Amino acid sequence: MDEQFIYDFSVKNISGENVSLSEFKGKVLLIVNVASKCGFTPQYKGLQALQDKHQNQGFEVLGFPCNQFAGQEPGNEQEIREFCSLKYNVTFPLFAKIDVNGSNADPLFEFLKKGKPGIAGTEAIKWNFTKFLIGKDGQILRRYAPNISPEALEIDVINALK
Repeated sequence: MDEQFIYDFSVKNISGENVSLSEFKGKVLLIVNVASKCGFTPQYKGLQALQDKHQNQGFEVLGFPCNQFAGQEPGNEQEIREFCSLKYNVTFPLFAKIDVNGSNADPLFEFLKKGKPGIAGTEAIKWNFTKFLIGKDGQILRRYAPNISPEALEIDVINALK
């Protein structure tokens, strides 16, 4: 199989429309599996702050709701969108609810996990709010554990935007 790039993937947005990630070519991306009822859910605030602060320089957060971890994203897409908008004023793109692990894992997350395995080479995503930083060239730069706050990785975002 030919080598894949992040821009080769299409995903469904939270409204159910297909979106090619090639729309984000040339931008620095932070791809995050998110959930509304997780101990890390307040990170939505920090993710939105990063988006607000760096969007004009070519930065975008992409949120992928996932219900694979203790059922922490039980809502449907409409409920997720309303929660994110009303509670955290989220304006960054949200996508349809996906699986990040297992036989039904979204191909984008399979690509990300293989490209940047976690601690000790483990590919599986351990929890919600695992983050992947993608450079302007589409390369996976870093993988961050769920407990790494958006504020803590801002310097990496700034460096990727240079």
